[in-house]
Amino acid sequence: MDRPLGPRTRWLGSAWGRGATAALAGALPALAFPAPSWWSLAYVALVPWLLLVRTAPTPRRAALDGWLGGTGFILAVHHWLLPSLHVFILVLALLLGALWAPWGLLVRALLGGTPGAGRSATALVLVPSGWLMVELVRSWEYLGGPWGLLGASQWQVAPALRLASIGGVWLLSFLIVAVNTALAELIARRATWRPAVAGLLVCALAAGAAWFLAPVPRPAGTVRIAVVQPGPDGTPTQRLARSEALTRSLAGRGVHLVVWGESSMYQDPADRPALAARLAALSRETGADLLVNADSVRAGRPGIYKSAVLVGPRGPTGDRYAKRRLVPFGEYIPFRSVLGWATKVGKAATTDRIRGTHQVVMPVGTAGGLRIGPLVCFETAFPDLSRALARGGAQVIVAQSSTSTFQDSWAPLQHASLGALRAAETWRPMVHATLTGVSAVYGPRGERIGPALGTDRSAAAVYDLPLAAGTSPYTRFGDWVLYGAVGALVLAGAYGGGKRLTPRRPGGRTARPRRADGRTAPSDRLSERTAPPPR
Repeated sequence: MDRPLGPRTRWLGSAWGRGATAALAGALPALAFPAPSWWSLAYVALVPWLLLVRTAPTPRRAALDGWLGGTGFILAVHHWLLPSLHVFILVLALLLGALWAPWGLLVRALLGGTPGAGRSATALVLVPSGWLMVELVRSWEYLGGPWGLLGASQWQVAPALRLASIGGVWLLSFLIVAVNTALAELIARRATWRPAVAGLLVCALAAGAAWFLAPVPRPAGTVRIAVVQPGPDGTPTQRLARSEALTRSLAGRGVHLVVWGESSMYQDPADRPALAARLAALSRETGADLLVNADSVRAGRPGIYKSAVLVGPRGPTGDRYAKRRLVPFGEYIPFRSVLGWATKVGKAATTDRIRGTHQVVMPVGTAGGLRIGPLVCFETAFPDLSRALARGGAQVIVAQSSTSTFQDSWAPLQHASLGALRAAETWRPMVHATLTGVSAVYGPRGERIGPALGTDRSAAAVYDLPLAAGTSPYTRFGDWVLYGAVGALVLAGAYGGGKRLTPRRPGGRTARPRRADGRTAPSDRLSERTAPPPR
């Protein structure tokens, strides 16, 4: 049976008290992400929120608890945006938090009251499926992208990374929410413990089976690469000079590719012959191709592009990639005619950047034709982009980023941690190079390679990057976890809708239709023949 609220929790009957509790409960999972990185907290962090929502007295209150909890989650995970967005971050959190309102209704319907074993077991599938739908919708780039997906909190857990190679970050999110749901059921309804315990065992067996039975990438040699991180000090011109000096220090060290961070130049070498000549000289001196990044206007083209440009010993090779997915408000203002006021209350983009049109795989001549797939900035948060690069033949995924605006926040660590997930999902090593830290390199299983460069470093670091052969299950089969979640919710909705449309007697049996004279209609021809005539 449900346990009633005790004297210490009666204040939840207050609308304000309950609302504040929902927001705090929703914010709790943020501690599982970097910087705290309390990854194990993710498996219990949703329990208070679930227990609160299931006790909602009405569906409307459950939806509100879901909305406020979602608002708290968005504020906590994105709190480092406050200096840039100011009050607009609250508006953004309220808009995105509303995505959890239907999830609140689902939680109350499945966990509320005293359901039997069947409904308890169903909740272990549908509650995580509903959570995945929220993550899927808010992953749309125009809503801010998939930053802070619950599964991403497991970036440093080897068994979780093995699971990511099978079902991506979505499988991790599903299992985490399933564990939380089972624990909430155990706490709320101890009498019906069997489905909850069975659910926990299934999650444990899935992790164990993945660790022992899932395929792993085959070693395919190594390549020596370097990351140049000039640091946060100085003007763009001084930063460029510092990057050149750090790159020269790599001469004679056997490096085949040098990666600079996002916006490492504000002039495009393709349009500046003198700059192209300087970079080509650096390439000859180090014996390595340079992957630089220009945030600039292209000659003869309108707008500003963020472009990854490959430069070899003879200058720009012609291989370049323009960033496709831009940061809302940071790099463009959605519906600028309506929301342009955001530039007056925060550090929103004063000029919109221009989107690229397609992804690119580049051969690195100084590395024997090694094929690299570039991403720029928060594109590393999108699993589909790195998966597409792996399917397109990329042997290494290279991300160029800059989080200097958020230097003293959780953002640099959160951003760098995403590389581990993308590497594990695709079996392709990941190089995450930044201007000001955190720069990090990961192997094809998501394992850390060498030391990371923190936000206090100005350095050039060399890494022997392990390569891998083979195709990961996630690369091959894609987002099957999401499709399964959608299917489960559709089937549950169809079953629930069918039950509502079927009339029932008070005793629970399905009622037969009535004739015009009020008598029960016969169920077949035999009953029709034996039925007494009307009086």
